[in-house]
Amino acid sequence: MAGVSGSGRILSLTDLQYHVAGILAGMYSLGGQRDSAMLEALIHPDPVLKSVAPEGVPDIRIIVYRGIPVMAMMRLPTRRSGGKANLHQGAIGTGVDLATGTTLKAVMNSSVVDQHPDTSASIEAFQLPDWQELMLMAARCYNAVPLGYLGVDLVLDRDHGPLVLEMNARPGLAIQIANGSGLRSRLSLIDRLPDPETLNPERRVELAIQYARAGWQEPKQAQDTRPRAAASTSGCSS
Repeated sequence: MAGVSGSGRILSLTDLQYHVAGILAGMYSLGGQRDSAMLEALIHPDPVLKSVAPEGVPDIRIIVYRGIPVMAMMRLPTRRSGGKANLHQGAIGTGVDLATGTTLKAVMNSSVVDQHPDTSASIEAFQLPDWQELMLMAARCYNAVPLGYLGVDLVLDRDHGPLVLEMNARPGLAIQIANGSGLRSRLSLIDRLPDPETLNPERRVELAIQYARAGWQEPKQAQDTRPRAAASTSGCSS
């Protein structure tokens, strides 16, 4: 045995070699361009997620606009998705309240669901642990990769806590369906702020929470956008 897939399927060394060869040949890259393969440490999901994700590795996507988190969702693998947190393959997407880190409505194949199809466990009002740290890590990713619109995918590891899985320059828009809300009005609010990119990550997270608590209306507290300290130069790390 050389590995195990997200669904628990045993992988041989030949399976892994075939998959890596496909990566190098550009099978998964934009435009079929030759690519590089990167091997990462195995992630062991935090046991607290077992009730909402009995198999595979669930992840949390946070959309960051001009350095400020504006929308989030958790993606839950299912048997139908083969243990992968991929909405197009049958995973569940559930919106997350930025202010509290609790799950909102959930969708699966564009249909609203409130239970996990494999366990019948409720997936609404689930409290994500380490939410403040997850938000801060997402905001710090802007310092490492200063893209104006960025999707940060994070996981909760059993031994290491919150980890950055990857960053996406073109994250999908299904996150809006999971939240039952559009992004445009939220991005417009951020655009009214004077140079939010110059704020430190902690202040950017504070603003995101203030906006979320105000229902993404402009709270009075958001008028003062002066950073409390020099902007952080740390990358997105735990």
